[in-house]
Amino acid sequence: MANDNGRATTLDVKANASAKANGVSPAGGRGTGGGPASARLPRGGGSGMVGLLVKIVLLGLLDAIVVWAVIVMAGLAMWIPVVITVIVTGIINWIYLGSGKRLPAKYLAPGVVFLLIFQVFVLIFSGYVAFTNYSDGHNSTKDDAIAAISAAGMKRVPDSPAYHVSVLERDGKLFLLATDPEGSVFVGGEDSPLKPVTNASEDSTGAANGIPGYHTLSLSEVLNRQSDVTELSVPLSDSPADGQLRTDDASTAYVFRANVSYDPKTDTFTSGDGTVYVDDGNGQFATRDGAKTLSPGWKVDVGFDNFVRAFTNEQIAAPLWRVIVWTFAFAILSVLSTFALGLFLAMVLNHPRLRGKKVYRVLVILPYAFPAFLSGLVWAGLMNPEFGFINQVLFGGAEIPWLTAPWLARFSVLLVNLWLGYPYMFLVCTGALQSLPEEVDEAARVDGASPWRIFRAIKLPLLLVSVAPLLIASFAFNFNNFNVIYMLTKGWPRFTDTTLDIGSTDLLITMVYKVAFGQGGVRDYGLASALSILIFILVAVVSIIAFRRTKALEEIN
Repeated sequence: MANDNGRATTLDVKANASAKANGVSPAGGRGTGGGPASARLPRGGGSGMVGLLVKIVLLGLLDAIVVWAVIVMAGLAMWIPVVITVIVTGIINWIYLGSGKRLPAKYLAPGVVFLLIFQVFVLIFSGYVAFTNYSDGHNSTKDDAIAAISAAGMKRVPDSPAYHVSVLERDGKLFLLATDPEGSVFVGGEDSPLKPVTNASEDSTGAANGIPGYHTLSLSEVLNRQSDVTELSVPLSDSPADGQLRTDDASTAYVFRANVSYDPKTDTFTSGDGTVYVDDGNGQFATRDGAKTLSPGWKVDVGFDNFVRAFTNEQIAAPLWRVIVWTFAFAILSVLSTFALGLFLAMVLNHPRLRGKKVYRVLVILPYAFPAFLSGLVWAGLMNPEFGFINQVLFGGAEIPWLTAPWLARFSVLLVNLWLGYPYMFLVCTGALQSLPEEVDEAARVDGASPWRIFRAIKLPLLLVSVAPLLIASFAFNFNNFNVIYMLTKGWPRFTDTTLDIGSTDLLITMVYKVAFGQGGVRDYGLASALSILIFILVAVVSIIAFRRTKALEEIN
């Protein structure tokens, strides 16, 4: 039997070798030479074809959107975004239409693109805005400012002739079809000066009322768009000094001219009283002594002026330093208080002989389940000095100014933030405590160490190794904790030594919001961006130092 089996095995090996040499598979089919085996479709071939078609369709949609975006940006002369968009789109197509060697890039590309758009671009744009005067009245180009100044303060020319007009529409835009007293017909729109027309239809009075390619608005249509019609200003020519044609009743129009005229040769504006306004180099037209200015201005680069103004302007500098100090104090105290309370509750509810742990833990994390902005509004009502539950019930009707006295307001903010933040620390510390080895704790008790000694010398250092990065993240979060401040106090009570809407509980982030969106003043995006960069630098420096200390803590342990 042994010999027969050995002989059979030897014969099988020889037969298989001979079959392979002749191009025949051992199973009876043929190999690469053709036959039934090679005729079979590869496994997953149908799904692979469907996947390829889906990929081509998605890439086609992406390319179509990019082509449309490029056309729009090219029309706005945004050449740098055009170049970046084309390059990125080309790279994406190269990655997803390539071979399997580009597989890692296919998974990384979406995340990298979103990172560039929502993080890197925002940071770069904020940095750019910080070095400009971008604000209310300085948010466009010089040409737009000249057009706006010329259009502003338009007054009817006293001896203006009356033009018979009809209101036309084409591609969603309004136009005026005007017949002057001499019978000449012109058509023009907001962006296109009047030009002669020879093929206009006329009404019974001989005035033009329509031309081919335009829709003449009926009376009901004019009434529905009355505000658009009355705001329509049609330039008489390419020169703003010639004035504009405007109508109040959609039937008769008059020439309006601004009380200042622009001279492109000297790049100056001249008012009716002879005052000359020149480009002062700061993004606005002003008199040579700077006493008077014209609005709006335009956006220009100002270098480090926003940073200098933040720390030297009397209305900003003094409140800014107090806000910086309070921001650090709020972030540090919030981290310490929430960590202390969360760790205490985690240790109590982690005791092995405690019954009902699950119920207690659910109750403890309830504040974490409510939105922070909603909790802020609820606490604001509870702390109302006249009708709040805390004063009326807990303090017997006393009128304690929880949110209106500076130091009480700061305490109230910290208390509410403790309520909102301790459940997160409780969850983190519970997980860290449960991961600690019990053998170390038991060995310390055998050696006679007290519970406090075990906690201070063993548990806390081991906890900090795993929890320290989360504490750093919590510091960064509380450094920019907008919700609890704005919903509870709006940053008030206000400082009395500044005209800006900045108060005792404002953090840097709420101050940036108020500066950027004009709470109590003009919106100043340049200054707000400069303050945002300051926040980024402060958080980055503190995080770097803290992470180095964390690394040292790991080496010690």
